[in-house]
Amino acid sequence: MKTLKRIVSLLLSALLICSVTAIAGAEDDTAAQADFVPVIRFVASSDTHIRDNSDLTYNRIGKMLDLAYEEAESDEAYDKLDAVLICGDLTNDGTKTEFDRFYEAVSASLRDETQFLGVVAKNHDGYVMNRKELRAYYKSVTGNDADFHKVINGFHFIGLSASESDAQHYDSKQISWLKSELDKATAENPDKPVFVMHHEHNRDTVYGSSSYDGWGVTYFNSTLNDYPQVVDFSGHSHYPLNDPRSLWQGNYTAIGTGAVYYSEFTIDTTRTYHPADSEATATFWIVEIDAANRMHLRGYDIEAGEMICEYLLENPANPENREYTVEKRKAASKPPVFDEGAEIEITPVTGGYTATVPAAKSTDGMPVVLYRYKVINKLGIAEKKGWVLPSYYTAGEQETIDLKMTGLAAGDYKIEVIAETAYGVDSEPLTAEVTIDDGGCPYCHEPHEGFAGFFIAIYHYIAWFFTNLFS
Repeated sequence: MKTLKRIVSLLLSALLICSVTAIAGAEDDTAAQADFVPVIRFVASSDTHIRDNSDLTYNRIGKMLDLAYEEAESDEAYDKLDAVLICGDLTNDGTKTEFDRFYEAVSASLRDETQFLGVVAKNHDGYVMNRKELRAYYKSVTGNDADFHKVINGFHFIGLSASESDAQHYDSKQISWLKSELDKATAENPDKPVFVMHHEHNRDTVYGSSSYDGWGVTYFNSTLNDYPQVVDFSGHSHYPLNDPRSLWQGNYTAIGTGAVYYSEFTIDTTRTYHPADSEATATFWIVEIDAANRMHLRGYDIEAGEMICEYLLENPANPENREYTVEKRKAASKPPVFDEGAEIEITPVTGGYTATVPAAKSTDGMPVVLYRYKVINKLGIAEKKGWVLPSYYTAGEQETIDLKMTGLAAGDYKIEVIAETAYGVDSEPLTAEVTIDDGGCPYCHEPHEGFAGFFIAIYHYIAWFFTNLFS
Protein backbone atom coordinates (compact mmCIF):
# COMPACT_ATOMS: atom_id res chain seq x y z
CA MET A 1 0.00 0.00 0.00
CA LYS A 2 2.83 2.37 0.90
CA THR A 3 4.55 1.64 -2.45
CA LEU A 4 1.35 2.40 -4.38
CA LYS A 5 0.91 5.63 -2.43
CA ARG A 6 4.52 6.58 -3.20
CA ILE A 7 4.06 5.97 -6.96
CA VAL A 8 0.89 8.06 -7.05
CA SER A 9 2.60 10.80 -5.02
CA LEU A 10 5.57 10.91 -7.39
CA LEU A 11 3.31 11.11 -10.45
CA LEU A 12 1.28 13.95 -8.95
CA SER A 13 4.42 15.76 -7.85
CA ALA A 14 5.92 15.51 -11.31
CA LEU A 15 2.78 16.95 -12.88
CA LEU A 16 2.47 19.79 -10.38
CA ILE A 17 6.14 20.70 -10.42
CA CYS A 18 6.18 20.75 -14.21
CA SER A 19 3.27 23.18 -14.25
CA VAL A 20 4.85 25.46 -11.67
CA THR A 21 8.27 25.59 -13.31
CA ALA A 22 6.59 26.28 -16.63
CA ILE A 23 4.82 29.25 -15.05
CA ALA A 24 8.11 30.63 -13.82
CA GLY A 25 9.67 30.28 -17.26
CA ALA A 26 12.11 27.55 -16.28
CA GLU A 27 12.98 24.77 -18.70
CA ASP A 28 10.85 21.66 -18.38
CA ASP A 29 13.35 19.15 -17.03
CA THR A 30 11.14 16.33 -15.83
CA ALA A 31 14.05 13.90 -15.55
CA ALA A 32 15.82 16.20 -13.07
CA GLN A 33 12.59 16.70 -11.12
CA ALA A 34 11.99 12.96 -10.88
CA ASP A 35 15.55 12.59 -9.52
CA PHE A 36 14.94 15.00 -6.62
CA VAL A 37 16.25 13.30 -3.48
CA PRO A 38 16.17 15.37 -0.28
CA VAL A 39 19.19 15.74 1.96
CA ILE A 40 17.15 17.68 4.53
CA ARG A 41 13.44 18.03 5.24
CA PHE A 42 11.70 20.37 7.67
CA VAL A 43 8.33 21.90 8.54
CA ALA A 44 7.91 25.68 8.32
CA SER A 45 4.85 27.06 10.12
CA SER A 46 3.65 29.81 12.43
CA ASP A 47 0.87 31.29 14.53
CA THR A 48 -0.32 28.33 16.58
CA HIS A 49 -2.06 30.64 19.09
CA ILE A 50 -2.37 28.04 21.83
CA ARG A 51 -5.09 28.89 24.38
CA ASP A 52 -5.67 27.73 27.94
CA ASN A 53 -9.32 26.99 27.23
CA SER A 54 -9.25 25.49 23.73
CA ASP A 55 -7.83 22.35 22.18
CA LEU A 56 -8.28 23.50 18.58
CA THR A 57 -4.70 24.44 17.72
CA TYR A 58 -3.27 22.09 20.35
CA ASN A 59 -4.71 19.25 18.27
CA ARG A 60 -3.68 20.90 14.99
CA ILE A 61 -0.03 20.84 16.04
CA GLY A 62 -0.34 17.08 16.44
CA LYS A 63 -2.10 16.74 13.09
CA MET A 64 0.57 18.85 11.40
CA LEU A 65 3.44 16.78 12.77
CA ASP A 66 1.71 13.47 12.12
CA LEU A 67 1.09 14.51 8.51
CA ALA A 68 4.70 15.64 8.09
CA TYR A 69 6.02 12.34 9.44
CA GLU A 70 3.63 10.41 7.21
CA GLU A 71 4.88 12.29 4.14
CA ALA A 72 8.50 11.73 5.20
CA GLU A 73 7.98 8.01 5.69
CA SER A 74 6.41 7.70 2.24
CA ASP A 75 9.73 8.76 0.69
CA GLU A 76 11.85 5.64 0.29
CA ALA A 77 14.89 7.71 -0.70
CA TYR A 78 14.89 9.93 2.42
CA ASP A 79 12.38 9.25 5.17
CA LYS A 80 13.43 11.74 7.86
CA LEU A 81 11.90 14.92 9.25
CA ASP A 82 14.87 16.90 10.49
CA ALA A 83 13.31 20.02 12.03
CA VAL A 84 10.09 21.86 12.81
CA LEU A 85 10.08 25.66 12.52
CA ILE A 86 7.30 27.66 14.21
CA CYS A 87 7.68 31.38 13.58
CA GLY A 88 6.09 33.02 16.60
CA ASP A 89 2.70 33.71 18.14
CA LEU A 90 3.04 30.31 19.70
CA THR A 91 0.41 31.37 22.24
CA ASN A 92 -2.70 33.52 22.04
CA ASP A 93 -2.47 35.43 25.32
CA GLY A 94 1.14 34.90 26.34
CA THR A 95 0.46 33.16 29.65
CA LYS A 96 2.88 30.68 31.15
CA THR A 97 0.19 28.00 31.06
CA GLU A 98 -0.22 28.56 27.32
CA PHE A 99 3.53 28.20 26.76
CA ASP A 100 3.46 24.98 28.79
CA ARG A 101 0.56 23.67 26.69
CA PHE A 102 2.27 24.71 23.46
CA TYR A 103 5.40 22.71 24.15
CA GLU A 104 3.36 19.83 25.52
CA ALA A 105 1.55 19.67 22.15
CA VAL A 106 4.84 19.79 20.25
CA SER A 107 6.57 17.23 22.46
CA ALA A 108 3.66 14.80 22.24
CA SER A 109 4.31 14.28 18.51
CA LEU A 110 7.96 15.28 18.06
CA ARG A 111 10.39 12.39 17.53
CA ASP A 112 14.01 12.22 18.61
CA GLU A 113 15.25 12.68 15.03
CA THR A 114 13.52 16.08 14.74
CA GLN A 115 14.75 19.37 16.20
CA PHE A 116 12.25 21.99 17.35
CA LEU A 117 13.17 25.53 16.25
CA GLY A 118 10.87 28.32 17.38
CA VAL A 119 10.81 32.03 18.11
CA VAL A 120 8.56 34.19 20.28
CA ALA A 121 6.78 37.29 19.03
CA LYS A 122 6.24 40.81 20.34
CA ASN A 123 2.47 40.78 20.26
CA HIS A 124 0.52 37.64 21.32
CA ASP A 125 3.46 35.93 23.00
CA GLY A 126 4.31 39.16 24.83
CA TYR A 127 0.90 40.13 26.21
CA VAL A 128 1.58 39.11 29.83
CA MET A 129 5.30 38.87 30.57
CA ASN A 130 7.81 41.60 29.96
CA ARG A 131 10.21 40.81 27.15
CA LYS A 132 13.12 39.59 29.27
CA GLU A 133 10.84 37.34 31.29
CA LEU A 134 9.22 36.07 28.08
CA ARG A 135 12.52 35.07 26.51
CA ALA A 136 13.70 33.42 29.73
CA TYR A 137 10.47 31.50 30.23
CA TYR A 138 10.47 30.33 26.61
CA LYS A 139 13.98 28.90 27.14
CA SER A 140 12.98 27.26 30.43
CA VAL A 141 10.08 25.49 28.69
CA THR A 142 11.70 24.47 25.39
CA GLY A 143 15.41 24.37 26.29
CA ASN A 144 16.12 26.64 23.29
CA ASP A 145 17.55 30.15 23.20
CA ALA A 146 15.10 32.80 21.98
CA ASP A 147 17.68 33.79 19.32
CA PHE A 148 19.66 30.92 17.84
CA HIS A 149 21.99 29.73 15.10
CA LYS A 150 21.91 25.99 14.53
CA VAL A 151 23.34 23.76 11.83
CA ILE A 152 21.37 20.71 10.67
CA ASN A 153 22.70 18.41 7.96
CA GLY A 154 25.10 21.18 6.93
CA PHE A 155 22.37 23.84 6.58
CA HIS A 156 22.29 26.93 8.77
CA PHE A 157 19.12 28.03 10.61
CA ILE A 158 19.06 31.46 12.26
CA GLY A 159 16.10 32.55 14.37
CA LEU A 160 15.26 35.87 16.01
CA SER A 161 12.65 36.41 18.70
CA ALA A 162 11.26 39.70 19.98
CA SER A 163 14.00 41.77 21.57
CA GLU A 164 14.61 42.17 25.31
CA SER A 165 13.35 45.75 25.05
CA ASP A 166 9.60 46.24 25.50
CA ALA A 167 9.82 49.38 23.38
CA GLN A 168 10.71 47.74 20.06
CA HIS A 169 10.32 44.57 18.05
CA TYR A 170 14.04 43.97 17.39
CA ASP A 171 17.05 45.94 18.62
CA SER A 172 20.35 46.96 17.05
CA LYS A 173 22.27 44.25 18.91
CA GLN A 174 20.10 41.61 17.25
CA ILE A 175 20.60 43.10 13.81
CA SER A 176 24.38 43.16 14.32
CA TRP A 177 24.25 39.58 15.59
CA LEU A 178 22.21 38.52 12.54
CA LYS A 179 24.79 40.01 10.19
CA SER A 180 27.62 38.32 12.07
CA GLU A 181 25.90 34.92 11.94
CA LEU A 182 25.07 35.32 8.24
CA ASP A 183 28.72 36.11 7.56
CA LYS A 184 29.75 32.89 9.31
CA ALA A 185 27.14 30.79 7.50
CA THR A 186 27.87 32.12 4.01
CA ALA A 187 31.63 32.01 4.51
CA GLU A 188 31.37 28.29 5.20
CA ASN A 189 29.56 27.70 1.90
CA PRO A 190 28.31 30.65 -0.17
CA ASP A 191 26.47 28.30 -2.55
CA LYS A 192 24.01 26.90 0.00
CA PRO A 193 20.76 28.50 1.16
CA VAL A 194 20.71 29.88 4.70
CA PHE A 195 17.36 29.77 6.52
CA VAL A 196 16.26 32.75 8.61
CA MET A 197 13.08 32.81 10.69
CA HIS A 198 11.27 35.51 12.66
CA HIS A 199 7.63 36.41 13.26
CA GLU A 200 6.72 39.43 11.15
CA HIS A 201 7.11 39.58 7.37
CA ASN A 202 9.76 41.85 5.91
CA ARG A 203 8.11 44.94 4.45
CA ASP A 204 7.07 44.75 0.79
CA THR A 205 8.00 41.13 0.24
CA VAL A 206 5.29 38.45 0.61
CA TYR A 207 1.50 38.85 0.62
CA GLY A 208 0.46 40.74 3.76
CA SER A 209 3.73 42.64 4.19
CA SER A 210 2.93 46.02 2.64
CA SER A 211 2.52 49.14 4.74
CA TYR A 212 -1.19 49.09 3.87
CA ASP A 213 -1.61 45.45 4.94
CA GLY A 214 0.11 46.45 8.15
CA TRP A 215 1.91 43.18 8.89
CA GLY A 216 5.43 43.99 7.67
CA VAL A 217 8.48 45.32 9.53
CA THR A 218 11.58 47.10 8.23
CA TYR A 219 14.24 45.85 10.66
CA PHE A 220 15.83 43.17 8.48
CA ASN A 221 15.66 44.15 4.81
CA SER A 222 18.80 46.30 4.69
CA THR A 223 20.80 43.39 6.14
CA LEU A 224 19.18 40.55 4.23
CA ASN A 225 19.54 42.37 0.90
CA ASP A 226 23.29 41.69 1.11
CA TYR A 227 22.81 37.92 1.38
CA PRO A 228 21.26 36.25 -1.68
CA GLN A 229 21.63 32.91 0.12
CA VAL A 230 18.88 33.79 2.60
CA VAL A 231 15.53 32.02 2.54
CA ASP A 232 13.44 33.94 5.05
CA PHE A 233 10.37 32.41 6.76
CA SER A 234 7.81 34.58 8.56
CA GLY A 235 4.17 34.58 9.65
CA HIS A 236 2.09 37.14 11.59
CA SER A 237 -0.31 38.10 8.78
CA HIS A 238 -2.10 34.73 8.54
CA TYR A 239 -2.33 35.37 4.79
CA PRO A 240 -2.63 32.10 2.83
CA LEU A 241 0.60 30.32 1.92
CA ASN A 242 -0.85 28.91 -1.30
CA ASP A 243 -1.47 32.39 -2.65
CA PRO A 244 1.39 32.83 -5.17
CA ARG A 245 2.23 36.19 -3.58
CA SER A 246 3.38 34.32 -0.46
CA LEU A 247 6.51 33.25 -2.35
CA TRP A 248 8.71 36.26 -3.15
CA GLN A 249 12.18 36.67 -4.59
CA GLY A 250 14.31 39.76 -4.82
CA ASN A 251 17.82 40.13 -3.43
CA TYR A 252 16.91 37.14 -1.26
CA THR A 253 13.95 34.73 -1.00
CA ALA A 254 11.02 35.28 1.37
CA ILE A 255 8.23 32.81 2.16
CA GLY A 256 5.03 33.44 4.10
CA THR A 257 4.11 30.51 6.31
CA GLY A 258 0.34 30.96 6.44
CA ALA A 259 -0.96 30.05 9.91
CA VAL A 260 -2.02 27.10 12.01
CA TYR A 261 -4.86 29.27 13.36
CA TYR A 262 -7.22 31.13 10.95
CA SER A 263 -6.71 32.94 7.65
CA GLU A 264 -6.76 36.62 6.72
CA PHE A 265 -6.70 38.77 3.57
CA THR A 266 -6.43 42.25 2.15
CA ILE A 267 -8.85 42.82 -0.74
CA ASP A 268 -8.86 46.26 -2.37
CA THR A 269 -9.40 48.71 0.51
CA THR A 270 -10.61 46.00 2.90
CA ARG A 271 -7.88 45.12 5.39
CA THR A 272 -7.86 42.16 7.78
CA TYR A 273 -10.75 40.45 6.00
CA HIS A 274 -11.77 37.17 7.63
CA PRO A 275 -14.06 34.88 5.61
CA ALA A 276 -16.74 32.86 7.37
CA ASP A 277 -14.55 29.74 7.39
CA SER A 278 -11.46 31.62 8.53
CA GLU A 279 -10.96 29.70 11.78
CA ALA A 280 -11.43 26.38 9.99
CA THR A 281 -8.26 26.94 7.94
CA ALA A 282 -4.80 25.77 9.00
CA THR A 283 -1.69 25.40 6.83
CA PHE A 284 2.05 24.70 6.89
CA TRP A 285 5.00 23.99 4.57
CA ILE A 286 7.14 20.92 4.13
CA VAL A 287 10.49 22.14 2.81
CA GLU A 288 13.11 19.90 1.21
CA ILE A 289 16.56 20.61 -0.23
CA ASP A 290 18.51 18.23 -2.45
CA ALA A 291 22.23 17.84 -3.06
CA ALA A 292 22.09 20.44 -5.85
CA ASN A 293 20.51 22.88 -3.35
CA ARG A 294 17.20 22.89 -5.19
CA MET A 295 14.29 23.70 -2.87
CA HIS A 296 11.03 21.74 -2.99
CA LEU A 297 8.12 23.49 -1.23
CA ARG A 298 4.82 21.77 -0.49
CA GLY A 299 1.98 23.60 1.25
CA TYR A 300 -0.58 21.55 3.22
CA ASP A 301 -4.09 22.02 4.56
CA ILE A 302 -3.85 20.53 8.06
CA GLU A 303 -7.53 19.75 8.55
CA ALA A 304 -7.92 18.14 5.13
CA GLY A 305 -4.52 16.43 5.29
CA GLU A 306 -3.92 17.39 1.67
CA MET A 307 -1.31 19.29 -0.32
CA ILE A 308 -2.63 22.57 -1.71
CA CYS A 309 0.39 23.99 -3.54
CA GLU A 310 3.86 22.98 -4.70
CA TYR A 311 7.00 24.68 -6.04
CA LEU A 312 10.44 23.59 -7.15
CA LEU A 313 13.07 26.34 -7.02
CA GLU A 314 16.51 26.13 -8.49
CA ASN A 315 19.17 26.81 -5.84
CA PRO A 316 17.83 29.99 -4.18
CA ALA A 317 21.33 30.86 -2.93
CA ASN A 318 22.28 31.74 -6.51
CA PRO A 319 21.14 35.32 -7.29
CA GLU A 320 20.75 34.29 -10.94
CA ASN A 321 17.84 32.05 -9.88
CA ARG A 322 15.04 34.52 -9.36
CA GLU A 323 12.03 33.14 -11.20
CA TYR A 324 9.57 34.24 -8.51
CA THR A 325 9.99 37.99 -8.61
CA VAL A 326 6.76 39.99 -8.64
CA GLU A 327 7.49 41.17 -12.19
CA LYS A 328 7.99 37.66 -13.54
CA ARG A 329 4.97 36.29 -11.72
CA LYS A 330 2.77 39.06 -13.07
CA ALA A 331 4.06 38.42 -16.60
CA ALA A 332 3.31 34.70 -16.19
CA SER A 333 -0.24 35.29 -14.92
CA LYS A 334 -2.87 34.42 -17.53
CA PRO A 335 -6.63 35.07 -17.54
CA PRO A 336 -8.88 32.45 -15.96
CA VAL A 337 -11.68 31.12 -18.18
CA PHE A 338 -15.30 30.14 -17.67
CA ASP A 339 -16.43 26.96 -19.37
CA GLU A 340 -18.13 27.43 -22.70
CA GLY A 341 -21.86 27.63 -22.13
CA ALA A 342 -21.49 28.60 -18.45
CA GLU A 343 -24.52 30.51 -17.17
CA ILE A 344 -25.39 32.75 -14.24
CA GLU A 345 -28.40 31.62 -12.21
CA ILE A 346 -30.38 34.20 -10.19
CA THR A 347 -32.29 33.13 -7.08
CA PRO A 348 -34.35 35.35 -4.75
CA VAL A 349 -33.13 35.17 -1.13
CA THR A 350 -34.09 37.11 1.97
CA GLY A 351 -32.85 40.66 1.57
CA GLY A 352 -31.89 40.38 -2.08
CA TYR A 353 -30.75 37.92 -4.72
CA THR A 354 -28.02 35.35 -5.18
CA ALA A 355 -26.20 35.00 -8.48
CA THR A 356 -24.72 31.50 -8.73
CA VAL A 357 -21.74 31.34 -11.07
CA PRO A 358 -19.83 28.22 -12.22
CA ALA A 359 -16.26 28.45 -10.94
CA ALA A 360 -13.70 29.67 -13.46
CA LYS A 361 -10.69 27.56 -14.43
CA SER A 362 -7.08 28.63 -13.95
CA THR A 363 -4.97 28.63 -17.13
CA ASP A 364 -1.58 29.22 -15.53
CA GLY A 365 -1.45 26.91 -12.50
CA MET A 366 -2.10 29.80 -10.11
CA PRO A 367 -5.40 29.92 -8.21
CA VAL A 368 -8.37 32.13 -8.99
CA VAL A 369 -8.42 34.38 -5.92
CA LEU A 370 -11.40 36.68 -6.48
CA TYR A 371 -14.69 37.14 -8.31
CA ARG A 372 -16.00 40.62 -9.07
CA TYR A 373 -19.48 41.49 -10.25
CA LYS A 374 -21.46 44.43 -11.60
CA VAL A 375 -25.22 44.84 -11.82
CA ILE A 376 -25.93 47.26 -14.69
CA ASN A 377 -29.33 48.83 -15.24
CA LYS A 378 -30.97 49.49 -18.62
CA LEU A 379 -29.33 52.94 -18.76
CA GLY A 380 -25.90 51.31 -18.64
CA ILE A 381 -25.19 52.45 -15.08
CA ALA A 382 -23.66 50.00 -12.59
CA GLU A 383 -26.07 50.05 -9.67
CA LYS A 384 -24.12 47.49 -7.70
CA LYS A 385 -20.51 46.37 -7.59
CA GLY A 386 -18.95 43.81 -5.32
CA TRP A 387 -16.56 40.92 -4.86
CA VAL A 388 -16.57 37.43 -3.42
CA LEU A 389 -13.55 35.52 -2.13
CA PRO A 390 -13.52 31.86 -3.24
CA SER A 391 -12.11 29.27 -0.83
CA TYR A 392 -8.88 28.81 -2.80
CA TYR A 393 -6.93 28.90 0.48
CA THR A 394 -8.20 25.43 1.47
CA ALA A 395 -8.04 21.97 -0.06
CA GLY A 396 -11.71 22.00 -0.99
CA GLU A 397 -12.79 22.66 -4.58
CA GLN A 398 -15.73 24.94 -5.32
CA GLU A 399 -17.90 24.09 -8.28
CA THR A 400 -19.94 27.28 -8.00
CA ILE A 401 -19.56 30.76 -6.52
CA ASP A 402 -22.50 32.56 -4.88
CA LEU A 403 -22.65 36.36 -5.24
CA LYS A 404 -25.12 38.04 -2.86
CA MET A 405 -26.70 41.19 -4.30
CA THR A 406 -28.89 43.49 -2.22
CA GLY A 407 -30.78 46.71 -2.77
CA LEU A 408 -32.07 45.92 -6.28
CA ALA A 409 -35.51 47.14 -7.24
CA ALA A 410 -37.65 45.30 -9.76
CA GLY A 411 -36.45 45.87 -13.32
CA ASP A 412 -34.19 44.72 -16.14
CA TYR A 413 -30.47 44.30 -15.52
CA LYS A 414 -27.27 42.97 -17.00
CA ILE A 415 -24.98 41.09 -14.64
CA GLU A 416 -21.27 40.82 -15.37
CA VAL A 417 -18.90 38.54 -13.44
CA ILE A 418 -15.14 38.28 -13.87
CA ALA A 419 -12.62 35.95 -12.25
CA GLU A 420 -9.28 37.36 -11.15
CA THR A 421 -5.78 36.05 -10.45
CA ALA A 422 -3.56 37.14 -7.55
CA TYR A 423 -1.83 39.54 -9.93
CA GLY A 424 -5.00 41.23 -11.15
CA VAL A 425 -5.38 39.47 -14.50
CA ASP A 426 -9.08 39.15 -15.32
CA SER A 427 -11.14 36.64 -17.23
CA GLU A 428 -13.53 37.64 -19.96
CA PRO A 429 -16.80 38.59 -18.27
CA LEU A 430 -19.57 36.06 -17.87
CA THR A 431 -22.84 37.91 -18.44
CA ALA A 432 -26.56 37.41 -18.05
CA GLU A 433 -29.64 39.47 -18.85
CA VAL A 434 -31.97 39.37 -15.86
CA THR A 435 -35.45 40.65 -15.15
CA ILE A 436 -35.98 41.02 -11.42
CA ASP A 437 -39.52 40.78 -10.08
CA ASP A 438 -39.51 41.50 -6.37
CA GLY A 439 -42.92 39.88 -5.94
CA GLY A 440 -44.22 42.98 -4.19
CA CYS A 441 -41.54 43.16 -1.45
CA PRO A 442 -37.82 43.72 -2.15
CA TYR A 443 -36.91 41.98 1.13
CA CYS A 444 -38.89 38.72 1.07
CA HIS A 445 -40.19 38.83 -2.52
CA GLU A 446 -43.75 38.10 -1.40
CA PRO A 447 -46.87 40.32 -1.51
CA HIS A 448 -48.24 41.63 1.82
CA GLU A 449 -52.00 42.01 2.04
CA GLY A 450 -54.49 43.08 4.68
CA PHE A 451 -54.05 44.91 7.96
CA ALA A 452 -51.30 42.63 9.31
CA GLY A 453 -49.56 42.65 5.95
CA PHE A 454 -49.32 46.45 6.15
CA PHE A 455 -47.16 46.27 9.27
CA ILE A 456 -45.09 43.37 7.91
CA ALA A 457 -44.45 45.41 4.77
CA ILE A 458 -43.24 48.39 6.85
CA TYR A 459 -40.91 46.12 8.82
CA HIS A 460 -39.56 44.47 5.67
CA TYR A 461 -38.95 47.78 3.91
CA ILE A 462 -36.99 48.98 6.93
CA ALA A 463 -35.02 45.72 6.95
CA TRP A 464 -34.42 46.04 3.21
CA PHE A 465 -33.22 49.64 3.65
CA PHE A 466 -30.64 48.73 6.29
CA THR A 467 -29.52 45.62 4.40
CA ASN A 468 -28.89 47.85 1.40
CA LEU A 469 -27.28 50.58 3.52
CA PHE A 470 -24.58 48.29 4.91
CA SER A 471 -24.06 46.08 1.83
